[in-house]
Amino acid sequence: MTQRKTFLKVLAAMGSFVLFCAPSLAQHESLAPPVGELPLDELRTFADVFNQIRLGYVEEVDDSTLLEYAIRGMLTGLDPHSVYLTRDAFEDLQTSTSGEFSGLGLEVNMESGYLKVIAPIDGSPAADAGIQSGDVILKLDSVPIKGLSLNKAVEKMRGPKGSEIVVTIGRSGEPAPFDLTLTRDTIRVASVRERWLEPGFGYVRISQFQKTTGQDVRNSVEKLQEDQELKGLVLDLRNNPGGVLGASVDVAGLFMEGGTVVYTEGRLDNSARDYDATSTDLLDGAPIVVLINGGSASASEIVAGALQDHSRAIIMGTRSFGKGSVQTVLPISESRAVKLTTALYFTPNGRSIQAEGIQPDVLVDRARVETFDESGRISEKDLDGHLDNDDAQEAIDAEASRGLIRSDNQLYEALTLLKGLNILGPRRTPELPAGHQTAAAATSTPGA
Repeated sequence: MTQRKTFLKVLAAMGSFVLFCAPSLAQHESLAPPVGELPLDELRTFADVFNQIRLGYVEEVDDSTLLEYAIRGMLTGLDPHSVYLTRDAFEDLQTSTSGEFSGLGLEVNMESGYLKVIAPIDGSPAADAGIQSGDVILKLDSVPIKGLSLNKAVEKMRGPKGSEIVVTIGRSGEPAPFDLTLTRDTIRVASVRERWLEPGFGYVRISQFQKTTGQDVRNSVEKLQEDQELKGLVLDLRNNPGGVLGASVDVAGLFMEGGTVVYTEGRLDNSARDYDATSTDLLDGAPIVVLINGGSASASEIVAGALQDHSRAIIMGTRSFGKGSVQTVLPISESRAVKLTTALYFTPNGRSIQAEGIQPDVLVDRARVETFDESGRISEKDLDGHLDNDDAQEAIDAEASRGLIRSDNQLYEALTLLKGLNILGPRRTPELPAGHQTAAAATSTPGA
């Protein structure tokens, strides 16, 4: 009789949950599909387990808490991106897309019970401390991550500005985990910045896709164009964890003459959507090289995939992260919501990004490159009475190139390719076979 009462109580609670959710879901374009018959045998099993826990667990847990745990468990078992959002977590989600929050500045994902770093945010305490894409966070203030939910782990990393936290890192190639003491700060994510690499060749870095990123990229490109003609552009999406879908569509559209940027497919009727470019090419066909790596995810992959499929840019670097799923936030009350994976992204040519990522046209691993010491060789300028060259700009450019190849060999390769395309002309980006690899990449040491 007790089990029957518990079973009825659980069913009543679930029924109330469905009825309570219905108005909220209706406000979101009828996202819920028709509900079929409830699996009564499985619900009886659930009710039995629920009753055993509430009667026999070493500490008393109220029914509402147990039901909340059950909801969390259902979502956790689906995929890493479907989560139950409390008020604080919901506010954090909104904050991250607005570009300002207090914490360490990390984009993370839960993998095998541990936090894996997708990418540090530029200029954040995490980036300044040297945390890298692919690092695994094992402990926070000596508390093991194993067993914590993603929300709880992120909550522990957030905190007041100026407060410290000890992060225990596991890194491939390191003999043992090591500790880093980080000071939390207000993370103001300037999602876009620009500069000149050399006269005529510009550089735009997008660190995260926020609501205004499309307009910010337009402003950056126009700022460069006001200074001088753009012969080519490097668009740097490395370690960009993604963000707002609409912003990625806006950015890709800035460099396209119309056409599909990305489309989505899912079980819900309104999850099948096409997203098209609505602007015209800001660069008027000038060549583009897009840099990606294993920290480039989601919206970054949308931009890279669209420009690659439209043969508008050459993609360079290493394979991207492969986060090709769409999450929809479904409010279930005034203070709680569910972030549920509802669709998958596809590039204009129909390639799924999920778990595959974007394969670059030109493979270039990040490497430590040292120039060969030729100080012992004699050149014309070493001869007595040689004629001077008043134009020193070539020497200045050569020295800048040597500095760039030592500090960022991938960016150096991108600039070199842009210069070659500009010499060959006309102003268009040629198609390269996927998987093409430069000699520099083939002889470098991956991951050094």
